[in-house]
Amino acid sequence: MSAETPRRIIVLRHAKADWPDGVDDHERPLADRGRHQAQDAGRWLADSGINPDYVLCSTALRTRETWKTAAHELTKRARKTVYEERVYEASPGEIIAVLQETPEEHADVVLVGHNPGVLGLTQVLAGDAGDPDALERLRLGGFPTAGIAVLSFDGSWKGVEPGVAELVSYHTPQD
Repeated sequence: MSAETPRRIIVLRHAKADWPDGVDDHERPLADRGRHQAQDAGRWLADSGINPDYVLCSTALRTRETWKTAAHELTKRARKTVYEERVYEASPGEIIAVLQETPEEHADVVLVGHNPGVLGLTQVLAGDAGDPDALERLRLGGFPTAGIAVLSFDGSWKGVEPGVAELVSYHTPQD
């Protein structure tokens, strides 16, 4: 795959998590509502024709459960899923550093993470580029649980940096 191949970053915020007593933040499971949100997110991905070949997922339980549930709705499985500790509580810059390590043979990457990192990442990568309606909805509504932003860019994964992408679409559970 050439470095000029169009690529997509599909940013998925984990679905609604529960807050059980005595459970560390990293081990918080999905709430019932979150399981439904994750299923709906997977259906939206499938209906949009998104079948990622590579997944970068935070190691937190709620992100792993979100991806596992969403992935069951896709028509084909990702070739590789990497559970990446650095995505948990990561800043946009830290997430960009992880994305820059993506093997070049992958065109569509799902990143399953947390706020405020996923919101910041989407805003930093797209800036003002992309679908005006999606940009406005993201600006006004933030990045709710099970929200999905689809970003597109041309070039190498090593070249992922602020302003390189455009926001192609944005989906929330309220849509």
